[in-house]
Amino acid sequence: MSLRINDAAPNFRAQTTQGEIDFYEWLGEQWGVLFSHPKDFTPVCTTELGYMAGLEGEFTKRNCKIIGLSVDPVDNHEAWSKDIEETQGHAVNFPMIGDSDLNVAKLYNMLPADEPGSSDGRTAATNATVRSVFVVGPDKRVKLMLTYPMTTGRNFDEILRVLDSMQLTAKHKVATPVNWKDGDDVIIVPSVSDEDAKEMFPEGFKTIKPYLRTVKQPD
Repeated sequence: MSLRINDAAPNFRAQTTQGEIDFYEWLGEQWGVLFSHPKDFTPVCTTELGYMAGLEGEFTKRNCKIIGLSVDPVDNHEAWSKDIEETQGHAVNFPMIGDSDLNVAKLYNMLPADEPGSSDGRTAATNATVRSVFVVGPDKRVKLMLTYPMTTGRNFDEILRVLDSMQLTAKHKVATPVNWKDGDDVIIVPSVSDEDAKEMFPEGFKTIKPYLRTVKQPD
């Protein structure tokens, strides 16, 4: 099964470092970031998990939960977490899914649905495609998907930026331009007429082209 933006995020039950969860129940009415790793005790992923642990408070401010996944058993995750805290300076307090049966990786199209076997005997290279970030909305639909190569550490500040954009644009009829950051001007979406825009944005807006109108970021 392939996944696209706005598809329903597949639900699952899985063992984690914080016990068994049902993904939908765990997410509740919040946003969520699910980010995956090909194997425990890998160098790039160690830095990523440590950085996300340090950022967890920023995601919490945005009503967003974090959950990690690695194609190894939960017991390995717990040992790896000690290395992460020691080397990166942040304890991993969010749950880490043990995907030793490859179930979640297959559900999220990170491995083929007919991939045989379990985590036993698999290497980071054979799990190379399990390097994705999914942002899931409160409606349980996929809002963002990113997949990185194993040799490139992910930019989780960018995930925060995109989360700010998605939460803003879900609330207001605006879009965010290239390299937008919280507080910058935004774009009025084309489906809003000039007449409606005058009512929605009484302080005024700038028309650069009929299809490109910018306005101060709404609250």
